[in-house]
Amino acid sequence: MEFSILASGSAGNCAVVRCGFTTLLVDAGLSARQLVRRLEICGVDPDSLSGVVLTHEHGDHTAGLDVFLRKRAIPVYCELRTRAVLAPSVRGEVRWNLFENGDRFQVGEIEVSSFSIPHDAVEPLGFVFRGRNGARFGLVSDIGKPTNLVRHHLSGVDSVFVEANYDDLLLQNDTKRPWATKQRISGDHGHLSNAQAASLVADIARDNLHRVVLGHLSRDCNQPDIAIRTVREALRQLGRPDVIVECAGQEEPLPFYPVCRPGAFADEDEDCFLAPESSVGPVPGVDWAPLPMWSAQQTSLFDV
Repeated sequence: MEFSILASGSAGNCAVVRCGFTTLLVDAGLSARQLVRRLEICGVDPDSLSGVVLTHEHGDHTAGLDVFLRKRAIPVYCELRTRAVLAPSVRGEVRWNLFENGDRFQVGEIEVSSFSIPHDAVEPLGFVFRGRNGARFGLVSDIGKPTNLVRHHLSGVDSVFVEANYDDLLLQNDTKRPWATKQRISGDHGHLSNAQAASLVADIARDNLHRVVLGHLSRDCNQPDIAIRTVREALRQLGRPDVIVECAGQEEPLPFYPVCRPGAFADEDEDCFLAPESSVGPVPGVDWAPLPMWSAQQTSLFDV
């Protein structure tokens, strides 16, 4: 299993998670043209996507969804309340796959677990994506503070994307933002600071942690070198200077990265189920989940 961050920041957010024949787009906060461009840079045919998974309804995570879907019958995996807010702005018939906060479901070769995160949206979610051999990638984009629930779900992931929006001192000294805006950003339902991101990474780090990608960095109130240094120091104090730490940006996508370090699994070459050579396109479903799980309900825009 591997992942790429296509964009991260206040101007648009989206990521890709891929395993075998299954490729998921996480959020669609760029214009449709930019989504297509960046997917193609990463070698992904936009029409081959197995689904779009949404974290929440804010425009920097959903702005390109409507236009992107007009020519593509791609399923959208969305929390019920988030869909209710988004539906009026997404024209045409959409293959909504609705689930509730906390549900776990399967899309092809990827198991998706959702969990609640604090942010000023109707029902914001974090996700853990799990490959066939157990490799796990965690993603929390906009999050006001680390909670025990977030730590529980992210504990032991092999790679993680986590917000590191601002440096405390830079935000405090920023002259462009009024006091109320600073309070919202640093509040429990706003965004995560570098120090909070470092604390969260330290709390969830286990021996298998391979890579940390920091995202949603403020252009005015943060700097990549400060964010990376803060998180690396927390990992160094844990005796884990080997963990790769880097930042995702707004302008260009990151390349695909393996979720696990090389050789992490004995069956690494069989990380994901590979369909027979005669199979074409995304595998519609693989019945390998260790526990019974809810299956996302498919509905069109006109069914409810």
